[in-house]
Amino acid sequence: MMAETTRPPEWAEALLWWCLKSTNREDVSGDLLEEYRASIVPSRGKAAADAWYVAQVAGFLWRATWLWALMFSALFVARTAYDWRVPTTDFATRSAVSSWSGVAVWFIAAMWTAWRSRSFTAGLLIAMITSQIAAVMSVVGAAILLAVWHDAETHSAIAGSGGLAEVFTLPFMMIVPALIVGGVGSAVGSVGRKVSSALVG
Repeated sequence: MMAETTRPPEWAEALLWWCLKSTNREDVSGDLLEEYRASIVPSRGKAAADAWYVAQVAGFLWRATWLWALMFSALFVARTAYDWRVPTTDFATRSAVSSWSGVAVWFIAAMWTAWRSRSFTAGLLIAMITSQIAAVMSVVGAAILLAVWHDAETHSAIAGSGGLAEVFTLPFMMIVPALIVGGVGSAVGSVGRKVSSALVG
């Protein structure tokens, strides 16, 4: 009887709800909860079952964010490589191109998620999570670049473009602009979906 009323962590259920399409929420969340209660809790216990549920939710979040994160990371690593291989003292144009490209990724990711989920919160959440997954990818990519190019000329270019500290910390600070841009994209997506539904209905 206990397994039939046991629930996974509320925050994990909320994350799952937000990252699913509105048309799939009931079925997917219901099936996962049924498996959690019927087989995972009885066989593994509550703590292990909660860990299993969180892992399942992480999988859904990964599928909802990995492509956007990869796109943003690719932009960051490409910009980093360009700064290192083609040094300059005028970063205005490069910064404008890379910044607006990154903004576009966050905006579209948030807008698309909010549209398909009918949830402002979902779009905002996906933008923020995307920024941090992209941060990890970007740091790994930059580390690979550094392993390939570590001559004196490259180190001089790195110092002239902000230094290694910036390369390895800036990606994680992107959660702040991702929050802002994601909020705008989410608002556009959720309002746009409501207007579209009202017009069709």
